[in-house]
Amino acid sequence: MRDKSSATDVRRSVLSPSGTGPRRARAGAGSRWSRLRGLSSTATIGGDPARTGAVPSRAGLWWGLVGVAAFSFTVPFTKIAVGGMSPLLIGAGRAVVAAGLAAAVLAATRQRRPVGSQWLRLGVVAAGVVIGFPFLTSFALTATEANHGAVVIALLPAATAVAAVLRTRERPRPAFWVTAGIGALAAIAFAALQNGGLTGLRWPDLLLFGAVAAAAVGYAEGGLLARELGSWQTISWALVLAAPLTVPVTAVALAARPPQAAPVEWAAFAYLAAVSMFLGFFAWYRGLAIGPIPQVSQIQLVQPVMTITWAALLLGEQVTWLTAAGGLAVVACTGLAVRRR
Repeated sequence: MRDKSSATDVRRSVLSPSGTGPRRARAGAGSRWSRLRGLSSTATIGGDPARTGAVPSRAGLWWGLVGVAAFSFTVPFTKIAVGGMSPLLIGAGRAVVAAGLAAAVLAATRQRRPVGSQWLRLGVVAAGVVIGFPFLTSFALTATEANHGAVVIALLPAATAVAAVLRTRERPRPAFWVTAGIGALAAIAFAALQNGGLTGLRWPDLLLFGAVAAAAVGYAEGGLLARELGSWQTISWALVLAAPLTVPVTAVALAARPPQAAPVEWAAFAYLAAVSMFLGFFAWYRGLAIGPIPQVSQIQLVQPVMTITWAALLLGEQVTWLTAAGGLAVVACTGLAVRRR
């Protein structure tokens, strides 16, 4: 009898961990199902593959390349857009449109809100990639060519690697820094020679250098946050966080200088808002989250090659043998850098 009583007690404890019967057990199962569904959603859409070990590190390079390909159109399309609207509208307006898309996706998927210091870190991301880079490049490209912008922005991979090293404990080997430095120099020399050379710093150059610094910090911090929030969630929350600033600035820009843009200029603006400001970061932050950040950031060394190619096709700039030779050199240096981990 005592054994039967013990067995009955065991069955009751299994069905009712807190002594409230099967109803509590069903509630616990439902709670566990909710948690599992949330984890599944995060893993499918934008979770951190690096933490689970399900995706090899090479995937980070491929995701980074997809992001760079999306970003490579940013400078030529910004150059097109400034022909029909103010740089202030381009910088702020594209962030407003992207914030609307981000808010809709966040609401539809019922994403968990960031907590605590994550909001402050999202502020760093927003300051760098939502406000800093778009505003500074938009104003700079009113007074300089797309090729010239590609020259300075070629410094971004090295700047991102430095920002990542200062922010994290990732320490690449010396060979990485050597190949990364050579790659950066090759990218700068290629773009500078293709553009006729740099004769001195002007105010657009200073704006572009500022844009590089802002983007580097935003990329490094965003790559770290993507490991906690997910890749697309990180840029989405950053866009929403910046909206209280970008919305009124857009209104002021519209009132001060109403756009007089042709369809092609509106199409360029649409790309900047939907892809450069939003969708491109899905892939880019996913690649940085897989990491390591310094190595994945070197994929950006191919961006000047792509940018000048698109500038030639879209803006009619001439492509010479120097472009082809420089492109090969940059791609070769990129391949060496990402292998020197």
